[in-house]
Amino acid sequence: MLTIWGRLNSHNVKKVAWFAEEIGIPYVRHDVGGQFGMDAAYHALNPNALIPTIEDDGLVLWESNAILRYLAARHAPADYWPADPAVRAIGDKWMDWQAGYADAQRDAFLNMVRYAPEARDRAVIARSAAACAKQMTILEDALARQPWLSGDRFGIGDIPMGVYAHTWFTIDIPRPDLPHVAAWYGRLRTRPGFAAKVMIPLT
Repeated sequence: MLTIWGRLNSHNVKKVAWFAEEIGIPYVRHDVGGQFGMDAAYHALNPNALIPTIEDDGLVLWESNAILRYLAARHAPADYWPADPAVRAIGDKWMDWQAGYADAQRDAFLNMVRYAPEARDRAVIARSAAACAKQMTILEDALARQPWLSGDRFGIGDIPMGVYAHTWFTIDIPRPDLPHVAAWYGRLRTRPGFAAKVMIPLT
């Protein structure tokens, strides 16, 4: 059985738990990180002291997007790991692109979700919101030409940004009108795994 270590209010843990739901693989998840801390046993699994980490049939693996690629190739290649490298690359690039978006969103998320109202820095929030909007216009252009970041069908390329898009649509920051991003997010919201593992209260 797949084991996932990491608290579910982490964007990166949400990715892995959501994808496990998508492919229908049995798994158990243990809360690690944040208020749950990390013990020596966890540090032995992941020397970076970050989450998530998985163990699957003896393989210990960390880095959330690497985990997604592994799970797709190992457990659901027919649906989520196209044999054609060119087709696979369509979605794969968005998985790495997400890291830059995460940097843009971090300050807005921390201020609006994890800081008390009196501790929020409005100038920092505004800069972060503007950076998010700039990045999201790139996503809008892509989704104007294809329904999914992975191409013609939902794939693992949609998962990393799907998690961050939920936060973008949820936190109270200015957002430009991006109809293709909104429509894509609406399609994600119909997926049971997304609803169960991503659309939870932000904490």
